[in-house]
Amino acid sequence: MGGTEHLTVQREGATLVLTLNRPEARNALSLPMLVGLYDGWIEADEDDAVRSIVLTGAGGSFCAGMDLKALAGRGMDGQQYRDRLTADPDLHWKAMLRHHRPRKPVIAAVEGPCVAGGTEILQGTDIRVAGDSATFGLFEVRRGLFPIGGSTVRLQRQIPRTHALEMLLTGRPYTAREAVGIGLVGHVVPDGTALARALEIAEQVNACGPLAVEAVKASVYETAEMTETDGLAAELERGWPVFATADAKEGTRAFAEKRPPVYRRA
Repeated sequence: MGGTEHLTVQREGATLVLTLNRPEARNALSLPMLVGLYDGWIEADEDDAVRSIVLTGAGGSFCAGMDLKALAGRGMDGQQYRDRLTADPDLHWKAMLRHHRPRKPVIAAVEGPCVAGGTEILQGTDIRVAGDSATFGLFEVRRGLFPIGGSTVRLQRQIPRTHALEMLLTGRPYTAREAVGIGLVGHVVPDGTALARALEIAEQVNACGPLAVEAVKASVYETAEMTETDGLAAELERGWPVFATADAKEGTRAFAEKRPPVYRRA
């Protein structure tokens, strides 16, 4: 497993847990963190034993956004990773899920601040759990900046446009209860339990057929902007092959036999 000084990687069964690990800075994005994130997404994509991913933060914070000192060019931790960014100038966008979508479901477990770049990364996740005291928001306009991590495109597709515009144009913080009310997150749980709840959801995902799960996720995203006619055609093209897999046969047989299925990605 990979990881860097600002991003830890661990396995919980078939779940890969990526933890933003810079609590002294409320997990503000750094170069080591971005490199670790990108490597984590790739590890999950390439390892068939991984069926889901949980993204969380250490020290009671999710992510407070970009390290503004680094953005202003006043130094950045982890200069040893600079060659990675030089070799792939798109690496930071892939790390933030702007230019990369993992094949496996990504579940966010949010405690504390999840603002600016944190809220932008959140929009690249699939299922979202927040602790009761979590906070969200896109503060960029308050600082004369632009939320260039994808929020002006994605947010209005994930929550009602009036709420997206209010979040984008006021730069105000949102509570976890507000976030679940507008559909930005799916679950609000007691503080300190977001990771446990995310892992529970991951276990539910892991118990399903992995080929089916990946095909369903891919279909949802690729048909999102299609007409209904085109989307239904694309769904058939992606969905029918799943029925011919050994996993599909195992799933139906296990159901009939009233036992847990044993999937082999075949």
